[in-house]
Amino acid sequence: MNKPEKPPLDDVAGPCARHQTTQVMVGNIAVGGSAPIVVQSMTNTDTADIEGTIAQVAALARAGSELVRITVDREEAAAAVPHIRDGLRKHGITTPLIGDFHYIGHKLLADYPACAEALDKYRINPGNVGFKNKRDTQFADIIEIANKNNKPVRIGANWGSLDQELLTKLMDENALLASPKDVRAVTREAMVQSALLSAARAQELGMPKNKMILSAKVSAVQDLIAVYQTLAERSDYAIHLGLTEAGMGSKGIVASSAALGILLQQGIGDTVRISLTPEPGGDRTLEVQVAQELLQTMGFRTFVPLVAACPGCGRTTSTTFQELARSIQDFIRDEMPNWKTRYPGVESLNVAIMGCIVNGPGESKHADIGISLPGTGETPAAPVFVDGKKFRTLRGPNISTEFQAMVIDYIDQRYGSGSKVPAGPASAAE
Repeated sequence: MNKPEKPPLDDVAGPCARHQTTQVMVGNIAVGGSAPIVVQSMTNTDTADIEGTIAQVAALARAGSELVRITVDREEAAAAVPHIRDGLRKHGITTPLIGDFHYIGHKLLADYPACAEALDKYRINPGNVGFKNKRDTQFADIIEIANKNNKPVRIGANWGSLDQELLTKLMDENALLASPKDVRAVTREAMVQSALLSAARAQELGMPKNKMILSAKVSAVQDLIAVYQTLAERSDYAIHLGLTEAGMGSKGIVASSAALGILLQQGIGDTVRISLTPEPGGDRTLEVQVAQELLQTMGFRTFVPLVAACPGCGRTTSTTFQELARSIQDFIRDEMPNWKTRYPGVESLNVAIMGCIVNGPGESKHADIGISLPGTGETPAAPVFVDGKKFRTLRGPNISTEFQAMVIDYIDQRYGSGSKVPAGPASAAE
């Protein structure tokens, strides 16, 4: 039998077709269906601290979080929610707020109707919404309140707080099989069933499918991939992706990117959160930045201009190109909240900052605007390329300042007036 020919590269490059799900409106943000994949995050402030929570939600929103979840764990937190919503609105921030409920969510939503009204979505964990006979009634109470207030819910199963009765039932059934599955496989099945059975129950209680988002979070990459693949195979509910307890620093970033990157490539996922443990006193907005960069580098969305920079080698013993890359990247992120309204389309800008003559000119030509800095022993000149053509050559101690000014000028001319920056003669300013 002849081996089938390999498909051409064009047929295999790029993500799979998007898994079709039912679209859900969370406030003014569409999740699922044909909507772009949505970035969300969660505060780590005490929600009862109204001003502190407003400040962090505002920071996350400015960083690009399109949904923000807040903890509602006790009466003081529930009472604070409408004041947080109102405070954000006074600052012009309309980012939808999600209430994270565990154990007593049914009571808090019933006792604090202003909280129930102020939130744009409720997050329910079927593993701890209630226990034994109370589970169904307390879950039903939350769904009833959500229906009354016309709010969507996220039904989020979690490996660390899985419905133990369901898990025990599946383990018992598995033990009777001629070839029992391993414990992790049964636990993954329990995760999927927990989410789907809860969603089915919510529909029985009158909640339409376009008011539900499902998630099934675990902390191990391979388990997460398997769980979400199964969840997508069995349903068309909108899906929230996230690796729970991902960890701190590079570990959390790598683990989340590996797991979510595979699922997104397979067309699975309508909204994502990167659950990073922040460094002590660290910036909570890092998880938003990582989520955006994951989606942008995979080609799903554009959020901020891309800055390409070489990694450096023995030819680049000077730190000039590293310092310039960092200052340009930081400058772009700081300015993006203002640029979004002033310069429509600026998020598609590509900037290249290269460190020597080997790849520098070539990479710079592929960018919208790029600079090739001199490497060790090279002529102290830095050619700048605009729209693929050499624009001018910078020399002297102020190369970094001059190039940053050129980037600003390019943005203003290209995205401010709608006209491209002219490339100009190759000898200009040499």
